[in-house]
Amino acid sequence: MNVPMIETLIAMGLVVIGACVQSSFGFGLAIMIAPFLFMLNPAYVPAPLCLLVLFISLFNTCQHAQAVDIRAIKMAIIGRIPGSAVGGVILMLCSKPLLELYLGSVVLLALLMSLITRPIKPTPKMLTVAGFFSGVFGTSAAIGGPPMALLLQHDQASSLRANLAAFFILSSILSLIVQGMTGHLTWLHLELTLPLLPAAWLGYQFAQRIPALKNMGSLRWPILGLCGLSGMMSICHGLVWAGML
Repeated sequence: MNVPMIETLIAMGLVVIGACVQSSFGFGLAIMIAPFLFMLNPAYVPAPLCLLVLFISLFNTCQHAQAVDIRAIKMAIIGRIPGSAVGGVILMLCSKPLLELYLGSVVLLALLMSLITRPIKPTPKMLTVAGFFSGVFGTSAAIGGPPMALLLQHDQASSLRANLAAFFILSSILSLIVQGMTGHLTWLHLELTLPLLPAAWLGYQFAQRIPALKNMGSLRWPILGLCGLSGMMSICHGLVWAGML
């Protein structure tokens, strides 16, 4: 597939930023850049973005392997299975304009969820619910992090990063299987993803070399602001595409 060089370079720049945020905060790659990538080329969402999340999560899991507690995310993985199936149905039913409106809405919903600071106890039931919605949003829009991050946000930073990274490995695989079954993961998507892998690795490296990024609150508001902007831009672009604006 012949992709314009400028498009690839813009996508790489977005992925560097997103991967840096993901490696620093435990999540954020998709919620920050999914709407921008979709506007650049709809084929980037969701499969290539899921592949990038899987790629960067492998590095993050290896880095925090000692803090991973599979028992803490077991019920979330179980909930992720039916959620991924529902996400696959959404992919099959949505046209591209409608998918962009949906994507922007998911980003804004995720933003609102991220603003909730009241502790929610991660009971097995709540983990299953969070896993389900992570599956729905992660498979259909590649944005599966916020439901889990909301539930685990009051864990220690090391545990949060470790368990989210391990969860994203398993959940991304589930989403990719469903996307493959529904025709939304093809060789085209793999070709689009390959040039972006070095950019994801570079973002991961930046996160390791800027200790200030490990401060969970230092960049919270700028990041949330960017997420809000990307969500609103996605909705407006979707409305224009659908001829409603």
